[in-house]
Amino acid sequence: MKIKIFLGIAFWSLLLLAGCNRDDISFESPTQLLRFSTDTVFCDTVYNQMRSETYAVKVFNNEDKDVLIPRIALEGGSGSLYRINVDGKVGTSFENVALRRKDSLYVFVEIAPVANAPEAIAEDKVVFNTPAGEQKVTLFSVVQDAEYFIKSDSNPNIISDNTTWTKDKVKVIFGDLTVAEGKTLTMEKGTKVYFRKNSGMNFEKNSILDVKGVLGDEVIFRGDRSDTKYDTLPANWNGIKMEEDTELKMNYARLFGGNVGLQLKKNTATINNTIIHTFQNAGIYGIASNITANNLVMNNCGEADFAIAGGGTYTINYSTLANYWNLNPSMNAAGIYASNVYQNGDELFAGNPIINVNNSIIYGDTPDMILLNKVEGGSFSTNFKNSLLKFTSNSGLTVDNTNTANEDPKFQNYFTQKMNLRVKDDSPAKGKGTNASGITASDIVGNPRGAQPTIGAYQ
Repeated sequence: MKIKIFLGIAFWSLLLLAGCNRDDISFESPTQLLRFSTDTVFCDTVYNQMRSETYAVKVFNNEDKDVLIPRIALEGGSGSLYRINVDGKVGTSFENVALRRKDSLYVFVEIAPVANAPEAIAEDKVVFNTPAGEQKVTLFSVVQDAEYFIKSDSNPNIISDNTTWTKDKVKVIFGDLTVAEGKTLTMEKGTKVYFRKNSGMNFEKNSILDVKGVLGDEVIFRGDRSDTKYDTLPANWNGIKMEEDTELKMNYARLFGGNVGLQLKKNTATINNTIIHTFQNAGIYGIASNITANNLVMNNCGEADFAIAGGGTYTINYSTLANYWNLNPSMNAAGIYASNVYQNGDELFAGNPIINVNNSIIYGDTPDMILLNKVEGGSFSTNFKNSLLKFTSNSGLTVDNTNTANEDPKFQNYFTQKMNLRVKDDSPAKGKGTNASGITASDIVGNPRGAQPTIGAYQ
């Protein structure tokens, strides 16, 4: 019994001594400059009243002693658009911050612009004051003015009148935004439409989407995270759905980073000079629709760049449908996937799609870039002319000798991080085009095609 009491006293005595040792740690003033993981933090582009993601700066103590940093503060003080977190506390200024020898601490940074903050570059600095000298880490972000469309229980988020959007404010959509039956939404050049996660746009019957981008001032559809890493990640937003008897007129648009870019059902669409890439399922999903695309560029879509179901007529002229999807190897990653049947829950109908492809490139990693799924005796009418196509003998695809089969088009760079689907000078697509006229007399960047057009979207 005495031994147990003795051991108990010894345990608590040692614990008390250890606690005293921690309290007796002596923190001194730094005599050397601190070291940082970066000297500049480039934060995401943000919009008024929205917080950025959190960024971290790591601060190192290279000295062989424990130091006390007299002051860490935002140079802009309480008026700064930025906030920092030091040692678990949020604010703009901190004093006597302890940092152990050969150790490090994190300073977390975010920007949260207030309502009506001016559209500008937001710059501030985190200042570290020590006896060894003053040091600064620069904080940099772009603040944009924005207009919000937020769906809630009390707000169905419906555009009920003919409406025109311009580039004066970024449009940020939370949840689904619906354009009412029979109404027209016009997007002027330079309009930017950003979507929160799981958000999208719906167009009811007889409505119209008129996208009026121009070269160098395109209309942008993307997720609301502007950090460049999100440019090459799918599923950041849902997509644009257009129901029966709607009309899409789209010129010089860029869509990327979602689930399905355009879902067009029993409608009419003309898509010109547009780039669509990085969608989890399909860039364009045409359901018994009549779609014409000229100077269209597509890449990096999980199931297919261009998916077709349940009939309709699809005409693709002077376009480049590349697909180098590598995020999920179980997906088809086709250029065109077509089925004569459409089924969604209890809705089921069939048709015989008509597919016309002229002067276009359909190429990628998948052996069969054109997949035709014939169900219940359905049929396809396909007409490929003067195009460069990748397919195998098992595909069931029949093309005439105006086409180039299974030759590498020699893209400049097909990786989406630096996507450049122009072809090199020795490409087999060079000089193989015909009948370049009207909208296709020039390529997607305005270069005239001349007497010897290059097939694909780029001359």
